[in-house]
Amino acid sequence: MGILDPHNLTLVCNFIAVSAAKRVHAEFQDGKRMFGTYFRVGFYGTKFGDLDEQEFVYKEPAITKLAEISHRLEGFYGERFGEDVLEVIKDSNPVDKCKLDPNKAYIQITYVEPYFDTYEMKDRITYFDKNYNLRRFMYCTPFTLDGRAHGELHEQFKRKTILTTSHAFPYIKTRINVIHKEEIILTPIEVAIEDMQKKTQELAFATHQDPADPKMLQMVLQGSVGTTVNQGPLEVAQVFLSEIPNDPKLFRHHNKLRLCFKDFTKRCEDALRKNKSLIGADQKEYQRELERNYHRLKEALQPLINRKIPQLYKAVLPVTCHRWIFDFTFAAEIRGGVKRGCLTFW
Repeated sequence: MGILDPHNLTLVCNFIAVSAAKRVHAEFQDGKRMFGTYFRVGFYGTKFGDLDEQEFVYKEPAITKLAEISHRLEGFYGERFGEDVLEVIKDSNPVDKCKLDPNKAYIQITYVEPYFDTYEMKDRITYFDKNYNLRRFMYCTPFTLDGRAHGELHEQFKRKTILTTSHAFPYIKTRINVIHKEEIILTPIEVAIEDMQKKTQELAFATHQDPADPKMLQMVLQGSVGTTVNQGPLEVAQVFLSEIPNDPKLFRHHNKLRLCFKDFTKRCEDALRKNKSLIGADQKEYQRELERNYHRLKEALQPLINRKIPQLYKAVLPVTCHRWIFDFTFAAEIRGGVKRGCLTFW
């Protein structure tokens, strides 16, 4: 029987329906309303007419994957221009029109997430708040200075692209044009800080999840203290914290990463304690192995995260402080106060 046999088609359709139902059920399990998933779509080529070099943010159903919207748009525009004319740009790098074939039409599709400034987060507390009145979206592109997407830790940069749309989602249309684009370049140490903050947040979430999910907790723990993790926390610390940077501009980043590691080790300890309370007798040895890995990691990190930069811990305005005490004492004498009170204050 061929793939187009009615029986086979029924099986395929049932499989797709069940998969979609499971994804919908997963969305509703935690009581969250299903909002949208967002994608940036860029159009390049004279065949698009007025759409040439225009970018849009598309709102799709929450269960939509990148491959699904890519397949749909590729089919739609491939039918319009011809499959041999349309080409999908697979990466999220900036598009250089000079390198494109003028006889072809190109579309670039990138998954994007709603973006909020730090000050906005105090007003966007609930799940609904974070999915309503959305105008800014972000996607990240890793790169190195020699043109590769990925490199060693000390070579790895990241470009954050922030898009602003002309209207806010939800909107009467599911496609809104981009009117502003901003780029933020993260240096390798800033990328490391962001990665460690993310790991720490994952640990905190898995530890305090209610109801507890032992499998998720163990997976996050293994990724944090496991000895086989490439470019794991210890390697990050060895690359960026082994030496105090010569450039004073990097002092703050160095200190921030050091404090990130202190928070990270504390979260690992909390997660291990939580996991110990959840496991059965059959996982006691696995727990001991995780604890051994954690203590080895903590011991290796200690000399790195305890090394402070002296320039960041200088006394602040010591002369002014002494002058203030002198003035206070002198004023007390003029008013006939007792010096003993001044000495007791000191």
